[in-house]
Amino acid sequence: MKYQLLTLLLFLMAFSCKTKQAPNGKVPNEKTDLSENLPEEEVPIKTIPIVSPENFGNAAKNYAEYCAGCHGVKMEAFADVQRGWKHGTSKEAIAKSIKVGIPKNGMPSYDTTFTDKEIENLAAYIHSGVELFNSYGFENEPDNPTVFETSAGKVKAELVFDRADIPWGFAILPNGNLLVSDRKGDLYLKQGQESQKLKNVPDVKTTFQGGLLDVELHPNYAENGWIYVSYSKPNPKGGDSSTTAIFRAKISGNSLTEVEDIFVATPYLETGHHYGSKLFFDKNGYLFFTVGDRGKRDINPQSLKNHCGKVHRIKDDGSIPKDNPFVKVAGAMKSIYSYGHRNPQGLVVNMENGTIWESEHGPRGGDELNIVMPGKNYGWPIVSYGINYNGTTFTDKTSDSKFKGPETYWVPSIAPCGMTMITNNKYGDWKGDVLIGSLRFDYVNKVSIKDDVILGEEQLFPKIGRVRNVEMGSDGFLYVAVEDPGRVYKMVPVQ
Repeated sequence: MKYQLLTLLLFLMAFSCKTKQAPNGKVPNEKTDLSENLPEEEVPIKTIPIVSPENFGNAAKNYAEYCAGCHGVKMEAFADVQRGWKHGTSKEAIAKSIKVGIPKNGMPSYDTTFTDKEIENLAAYIHSGVELFNSYGFENEPDNPTVFETSAGKVKAELVFDRADIPWGFAILPNGNLLVSDRKGDLYLKQGQESQKLKNVPDVKTTFQGGLLDVELHPNYAENGWIYVSYSKPNPKGGDSSTTAIFRAKISGNSLTEVEDIFVATPYLETGHHYGSKLFFDKNGYLFFTVGDRGKRDINPQSLKNHCGKVHRIKDDGSIPKDNPFVKVAGAMKSIYSYGHRNPQGLVVNMENGTIWESEHGPRGGDELNIVMPGKNYGWPIVSYGINYNGTTFTDKTSDSKFKGPETYWVPSIAPCGMTMITNNKYGDWKGDVLIGSLRFDYVNKVSIKDDVILGEEQLFPKIGRVRNVEMGSDGFLYVAVEDPGRVYKMVPVQ
């Protein structure tokens, strides 16, 4: 009977999974991350895990025993693939499918496996995940979002840049000029109303998720003029491999000068995804940045002998701080600060207390918000709240005492990209809160934090666009970059 129930659930799931194709034409699987490439028409789902298993009798236990082996330990991840279920997702429809089966498709009845009450509880438990699905429907969203209602009052989105296709990274210069990277390989400088492409940008690998990525200013930019840009660097020896790299440069007129790589991740790989790569200077002038696992989840994240699936720390010239946690470990990459990460695309440092916050893409479910600590292992892929894109599992563990767990997580995935921290009082009581862009659901997720403890979350700016990045500008305002079409907005509180 256990096998028959698993068969039924797999059958239900089969009607929910509409095959998606990556830009390279490949069907996504456990080694192909499409969390950044879901179509806009995806129905939003609830991502904050709020289901209380105790409200459903022994349903959670039955789910764990009979279902988790195929569908993952988080029922919400299973609910993520419920779209289009042929026989309905109401509690009544789910209970009927479990109880009487679907004879024409070879599915027998399960009324002898469970009592009526157990069937009712299991159906209600699964349906609770479906209900979470609807909470990202954004009722009363504006048709043309320009002014948004928030807990800090009304906030207006003012368009400040619209030339890049995918504005991956950006920075506000001290003089108010805007520096924007386009993932396809262009770096724009906007001065006043005029924007120009800067010359002498290094060659980048722009296929799939590769390209020109994040932008960061040196803390003493006004004095030394250094900018830092991460990018997917093609192998200089030729071939189709690439890696995550960081160059620094200065701007002179309409060109970059003194361009030099200060970090190049090893190894070069032919995969075209999971490059990372966010940049952030801390109050001591160290440059923190991320490198994704490059799709080699079973090789890279848990090994200290490569740069992939890690958070790194270096000095502003690329040299290694003497107190990095693995400096004295034989064979380890000396820049590693933490490891066991999947694809971190959000990174910010609380300048008041030094806490480093990092967000990363999970697979189907399991996006994480972490506090990064030196030398810690965050467990990917040994522990995860997600499942494979084809609905199967790769681990039955969500935690382990050997690993540092997330401060919170999202199941199913919101596809977090870009992250910043509110540093002033322009936005009510948001100071100290973390804002994270959602590529999948076209909004910004605000995480309320006090003394490094998460107090709650708020959905901001619904349907503003596929949010690629969020940053606090040097002028004290929040900026949001979206794609399709590519735009950068200044978010101005309405008095």
